[in-house]
Amino acid sequence: MTMSFLLDMKSGIPFYRQIIDQVKTAIATGAVEAGHKLPTVRQLAVELSINPNTVSRAYTELELTGLVETQMGSGTFVSHRKVKQDDVERQRMLDQICQELISRASSYGFTLDDIMKNLKQRKNR
Repeated sequence: MTMSFLLDMKSGIPFYRQIIDQVKTAIATGAVEAGHKLPTVRQLAVELSINPNTVSRAYTELELTGLVETQMGSGTFVSHRKVKQDDVERQRMLDQICQELISRASSYGFTLDDIMKNLKQRKNR
């Protein structure tokens, strides 16, 4: 099982933060489990066409929170620690998602009213 990473170049969210959020989400949703090996820094940097230091920063922050463990010579693995999202983290994630939605929709010419109408219609389905 491999984890896919995608970066939104237009979101304004730093790439390292997007990588961290994607790993946290994958752990929280069970898409990856303890022991899952993440791509090497070099592999992920090449795959995403970004600087290896960016990936290294993300992995370092994940390691500091205890979500991943790096084993010299073996790689970086998801730890047994569970992701706990407090209310502040959940609100930050929702803010990020909403900002990405608004930015992306506006780049196609949609207004906030268009977005709200569509969301209300989906809620009522």
